[in-house]
Amino acid sequence: MDDYMKEVEGKRVHDPFGSKNMPILPSRRCVYETGAIIVGAGPSGLATAACLKEKGVPSLILERANCIASLWQLKTYDRLRLHLPKQFCELPLMPFPPNYPTYPSKQQFLTYLESYSDHFGLHPVFNTTVVSAEFDHCCGFWRVKSLGLKLEETEYACQWLVVAAGENAEEVVPQFEGMEGFGGPILHTSLYKTGEIFRGKRVLVVGCGNSGMEVCLDLCDYSARPSLVVREAVHVLPQEMLGRSTFGLSMWLLKWFPVCLVDHILLLLSHFVLGDTAKLGLNRPNLGPIQLKTDTGKTPVLDVGTLKKIRSGDIKVFPAIKRLRNQAAEFVDGRIEGFDSIILATGYKSNVPTWLKETNMFSKKDGFPCQPFPNGWKGENGLYAVGFSKRGLLGASIDSRKIAEDIKLRWKAEGTSFMAFSRAPS
Repeated sequence: MDDYMKEVEGKRVHDPFGSKNMPILPSRRCVYETGAIIVGAGPSGLATAACLKEKGVPSLILERANCIASLWQLKTYDRLRLHLPKQFCELPLMPFPPNYPTYPSKQQFLTYLESYSDHFGLHPVFNTTVVSAEFDHCCGFWRVKSLGLKLEETEYACQWLVVAAGENAEEVVPQFEGMEGFGGPILHTSLYKTGEIFRGKRVLVVGCGNSGMEVCLDLCDYSARPSLVVREAVHVLPQEMLGRSTFGLSMWLLKWFPVCLVDHILLLLSHFVLGDTAKLGLNRPNLGPIQLKTDTGKTPVLDVGTLKKIRSGDIKVFPAIKRLRNQAAEFVDGRIEGFDSIILATGYKSNVPTWLKETNMFSKKDGFPCQPFPNGWKGENGLYAVGFSKRGLLGASIDSRKIAEDIKLRWKAEGTSFMAFSRAPS
């Protein structure tokens, strides 16, 4: 097999393409992975790697950050807890510790993920940014090119590519007229940790999803004066109803009733618990919360105490911003209010279209699979997606199991010959 080996940067690596098809440059290291390559070491990527390992299929995780679950570790606020009960958020093959509370804290979740990674012996390659991935139809392999911290290039080759970069890869930062002249700090929630530095400050939080609502509540705890921009209609539901989590109750009701009826029940119970949210400036969409989630992926807000602060006047509610002024904002209803700082709770987006080449699996517009859940996990030529179901960790758990089972079947049918080829002694 010496004909299939190359000496690159002092390392012997496999060249499954042959020198004619894949010339190896001195500045590029080439690695052939006999199993799957997984792009992203978040919960979805870890879950897929664990499921593959449990089925005897090797994998390699490539991660651009220096840690697992970088969104959770580096870009979330301190008070964050899981919004859903732990049984809906655990990864495959390993439940949460029994002593964990119903809604684990950020640190508890990170500890769980570290234990999960250690338990399954997962060792991601950190500080490795995938800049392109393209299927080579001539050779029948995926070519995955990456850059390290010192811009060193590595080209990986594999039969199966799992996109686990996630729905939340890049911050969404909207632009407003007059933004450059605001005169105060404007930061995305990815940079927000606590309200400590905002004590006594007038803070405008843009975005009324779960993050925006919780950041407002956190600011109140630190004696700041927050205001909330509600740009569009939003469903706010209590975190629990009838002694059960709202999500768990919804899942149970959906076993027996159609979506439209379950939505009607949820809204009736929500009105009983929370009152008319429209009176607080939070108008509800025409579609019910579950139907809206199914059709658009927009998640209802689960209230953890923010509405109480809005009712008391501790948090003001404003419509969309028309323009920013010096230390002030003008809103579309004509009101002008002074602010010291602005926090953008405007969410994240997928970055898949920037590096995944020539595939019809992902939309170029939003970077999500073109086929909605539960059919968006598998593409062509050994391409898979996990963590794009718009159903959080539960969706990732479901898809990671499907992916592992599918690759295992192909591994048994095809993998033996490739494994023998790529790992033959020199």
